[in-house]
Amino acid sequence: MIGQEPLNPPAVILAGGLSRRMGTDKATVTLGGRSLLDHVIERLRPQVSALALNAPAAFAAPDGLPVIADVVPGHRGPLAGILTAMRHVADHHPHASHVLTVPIDSPFLPRDLMEQLSNDAHANDAIAIAASAQAMHPVCGLWPVSLADALQAFLDSPEEPRVKTFLEGHHTTLVDFALIETSKGPLDPFLNVNTPDDLTTAETFLSEVR
Repeated sequence: MIGQEPLNPPAVILAGGLSRRMGTDKATVTLGGRSLLDHVIERLRPQVSALALNAPAAFAAPDGLPVIADVVPGHRGPLAGILTAMRHVADHHPHASHVLTVPIDSPFLPRDLMEQLSNDAHANDAIAIAASAQAMHPVCGLWPVSLADALQAFLDSPEEPRVKTFLEGHHTTLVDFALIETSKGPLDPFLNVNTPDDLTTAETFLSEVR
């Protein structure tokens, strides 16, 4: 249970995707003169006890951020990064029962993300997944490290490793987050910068949600 570990569990930022729709590595994309990664780090760091980046081993992360490559071969999608996060925490933070994962392309993550997910995960003894505007964000969640072997077996199966399919087989709670009201209209705090158009949208909101 979360109550048996430090107040703020570790987190891992997932940056192992292929970025096909963006046309370039998202780790190099800038928003307001700062990388998407810098924005995510700035929002997460006060909320967690430790932070690491799931990316290819050759990636040079800022501020000495640990870089952990996927523990499964091939591009098996975000679940491979989530499994990598679980294994990393088990090896380096053995007293932590959970790990938070978030994508590199969500620069407006809630500043109370860990608090809200932790509350629900503890109350329901479940995987806690963020949701907003009637949509779930399956990569943004608080995961029990004890599920690592089950996730490994799921990834080793021949079926497509979809996050939602894995969640359907395990007790999961959705934690709803409100939209951010701005002068330009409501902003989803889990806005994903997947395309150049998404980046333009993010730029229009940046000055109001720093």
